[in-house]
Amino acid sequence: MPFRDLQCALYNGHPVLGTQKTYQWVPFYGAPNHCDLNCLAVGHDFYHSFGRVLDGTPCSPGAQDLCVAGRCLSAGCDGLLGSDAREDRCGRCGGANDSCLFVQRVFRDAGAFAGYWNVTLIPEGARHIRAAHRSRNHLGIAGSEGGGAPLAARIPRGGRWQGRGDGQGHFQGARADPSLAALMGGDGRYVLNGNWAVSPAGTYEAAGTRVVYTRATGPEETLRAAGPTSQDLLLQVLLQEPNPGIEFEFWLPRERYGPFQAQAQVLGWSPRQPQPREVEPQPLESPTVIPPRTPIPTPEPCPPCPDTRGRAHRLLHYCGSDFVFRARVLGRVRQAQETRYEVRVQLIYKNRSPLRALEYVWAPSRCPCPPLALHRDYLLAARRLISPDGTQDRLLLPHAGYARLWSPAEDSRVRLAARHCPL
Repeated sequence: MPFRDLQCALYNGHPVLGTQKTYQWVPFYGAPNHCDLNCLAVGHDFYHSFGRVLDGTPCSPGAQDLCVAGRCLSAGCDGLLGSDAREDRCGRCGGANDSCLFVQRVFRDAGAFAGYWNVTLIPEGARHIRAAHRSRNHLGIAGSEGGGAPLAARIPRGGRWQGRGDGQGHFQGARADPSLAALMGGDGRYVLNGNWAVSPAGTYEAAGTRVVYTRATGPEETLRAAGPTSQDLLLQVLLQEPNPGIEFEFWLPRERYGPFQAQAQVLGWSPRQPQPREVEPQPLESPTVIPPRTPIPTPEPCPPCPDTRGRAHRLLHYCGSDFVFRARVLGRVRQAQETRYEVRVQLIYKNRSPLRALEYVWAPSRCPCPPLALHRDYLLAARRLISPDGTQDRLLLPHAGYARLWSPAEDSRVRLAARHCPL
């Protein structure tokens, strides 16, 4: 049992709140101070704080941060509690992302039939791997043996490989069918979604790292892996409909980029050079690298944002929005004249349809107002925007909308605003 769960369970069956009534308690993570023992009464809509958690309790599930004397302290990569030392994207403690390159691309090729299609090679040593798309097609990763040739290629369902001794051959009896993801280990065995069978979303082991596979109820699928990978992997898609685009990205040690480029050319791709981290990542048609000392054009400065403070502004956006929630900003990508934030939803105040734990929030400008800082918690009021043809379903943060840094005071204000919305 997790340490925090155990501390809450100690109060099971004991009278609290000045009455003789007893409750069963489980941790509650929506309270302001993560180092208080905030426990939710099972089957009820309230929680109670039993004071501080014991020293050494993780601040949140899966986090490396620990509570000490009521404060959430993080251990740096140097092993010291409270240290600010962090690994960079290349895996170096205290590094500056200068020993690796950021590879990012949008795969837009469309297959001629339903089957496995190669998207990109992910070389040994890759870190912070991510691939995502919104369609009825499905992603997968296959192992790669022999330093280059893929273990799987375009294999239509029902097809049978007729091979010769020189490795050449063709498929017989192919027919189209719905697509599935495929994840194969280095030994040639599928880890998930092999043999045209759907595997559940979850965490899978492949190439020395954990691959987190998520599949939403809608047409969205994501693969993530922290890395580093211990062998080459091949990212694939199993098509059942036209490919609207598959975003993928990873960080690669500089010394491994040359072999990666050569292998990609063998597989029929035309890689360019990947971006260093200092450049804002953009969805590119090919992997791209910009030498670290290449001058970068200075973008035009953003104009100042209008003043959006005040009760009236908060009330207007709370009542007029489809969603109001607390979220932590995990990433930011500027695309054309839009900005896309990746956020982790932490607490929902208002929603007219379900929200997922990880969402994209779009702002209609390269200079969004107000701008959101990475790794900060905000209270956001967003609207749902569905395109006329139904192909896009987005959370939109309007220009000069409601986006405030989260605080206990702002939490109280937004709860008060909910009481004044017209029915």
